[in-house]
Amino acid sequence: MSAEANQLDFLSDSTEATSTRFVTFIGKSLKRFDLAVMTTDRFYGKKIVTDLQYGRSAILAADDLEQEGYLERTFRLEPEEAGDLREFLALVLGNAHFTD
Repeated sequence: MSAEANQLDFLSDSTEATSTRFVTFIGKSLKRFDLAVMTTDRFYGKKIVTDLQYGRSAILAADDLEQEGYLERTFRLEPEEAGDLREFLALVLGNAHFTD
């Protein structure tokens, strides 16, 4: 191990096989979305959604879509664009399942 690695305080470090869906679509707003939707066993069933054009990501479940302004702030979208993204994500996101 290098000297630099010895100075790091790892809180977590694991490798997991994931499933990633790559989707490109244009909604009513005429904005093009290039997304990666990653399914993992982490995050209580939420999915990692990444906007590949701008490098913005969020960990989302269906209930997150109900938070007013959340997609607009997170992905820096106009309301109509966020509506297009919300419509797509409603098709692919499941509900979070907390076990604690």
